[in-house]
Amino acid sequence: MSHQPLSQLAETLIGSEIVKLGNAISERIRNGEKIYNYTIGDFDPHIFPIPQELEDLIIESYRQKNTNYPPGDGVLELKQTVSSFIKEWEGLDYKTDEIQIACGGRPLIYTIFRAIVDKGDKVIYAAPSWNNNHYVHMTESVHCMIDCLQENDFMPTANDIAKHIKGATLICLCSPQNPTGTTLSKTELEKICDLVLAENNARGADQKKLYLMYDQMYWALTYGSTQHYNPVSLRPEMKAYTIFVDGITKAFSSTGLRVGWSLGPSEVISKMKAILSHLGAWAPMAEQKAVARYLLNTQQVSNYLKIFKSALEERLHAIYNGFLDLKNKGYLVDAVAPQAAIYLTVKVDLKGKKTAAGNVLETQADVTSYLLSEAKLAIVPFSAFGADHQNPWYRISVGTCKLEDLPQVFSGLEKALQQLQF
Repeated sequence: MSHQPLSQLAETLIGSEIVKLGNAISERIRNGEKIYNYTIGDFDPHIFPIPQELEDLIIESYRQKNTNYPPGDGVLELKQTVSSFIKEWEGLDYKTDEIQIACGGRPLIYTIFRAIVDKGDKVIYAAPSWNNNHYVHMTESVHCMIDCLQENDFMPTANDIAKHIKGATLICLCSPQNPTGTTLSKTELEKICDLVLAENNARGADQKKLYLMYDQMYWALTYGSTQHYNPVSLRPEMKAYTIFVDGITKAFSSTGLRVGWSLGPSEVISKMKAILSHLGAWAPMAEQKAVARYLLNTQQVSNYLKIFKSALEERLHAIYNGFLDLKNKGYLVDAVAPQAAIYLTVKVDLKGKKTAAGNVLETQADVTSYLLSEAKLAIVPFSAFGADHQNPWYRISVGTCKLEDLPQVFSGLEKALQQLQF
């Protein structure tokens, strides 16, 4: 049967590279292979369960029959709680009409794009970064992609952004960043805010404004001396142009609960609500009611985050040190010190090397396949986040990592590296 063309979007959209890789790994696991799968930005709930108090509140909420449609912008109690929570923890001041609840970050990001970006508008984003390239494609806007460098912790700089800012409609920033686990510095974020403010002040009343989408889903997960900063706290005038993406998804190991929120100017939030009302991408009523109660207990939240962050940081540093050991032995690997989130950035630069079977690793995809086949290690190349397909950097996610597995992981990785003819 010949292929029948569908919409231009359907014919041109690339599916999630991470999901595709994950499906291939799952198939190998089903076939009996032992794979150390550090690809998905999710958690094994047996290793990282949600807070017990939150679980109890969700069960109670279902027993109270909270199973009908929630309001389109979110349950009022949850919006009031979010307002209090971000005020207490981040010093941000947002009223309930400046808050939109949805089922996690994805529909919020898509809705921000739909509310702000028209076909042909310029959108500035970093590579690597999570899914911005696909959202730009879906809105038929213009890719202004910044190829980020290791010396800047793979984060975009103000100088990078300045090259594209004239006429741009949206800047997409994520800090702490997926996939790199790195953060924007206070100084650099201030410079970016000043660029946005200057650009908007220069635009006429009949021109569209330049907005900043600030994804801070991982803001609570910072380690050591790393601090999280946000545009509105650094430059209060940025409140008119900033839309936050946030929620419980990552900070409370609650990916499947699907409770996220955006903060932003009321006129933008109201348009997002209208768009979301047609998508129906609401967080479940029972979970909303439970989260509304849970986040008010500062001590419970603090206790959970302390234990959760400690466990994540232990894994990140263990893998980081393992890669440094291999680097010190002369292998062509490297890693960026952990800063935040659940990710570690590592480099595996093996292109051109010959395997024991005599095959040359000609592409980075060959390297990825070699790691999977020989080291049984599954990690995500930065090319899955918009970077060049020959980029030698990878994301490792520790949400499913068992500490007791790591000696075997590095033993297998070193053996695989030894087999290459350098």
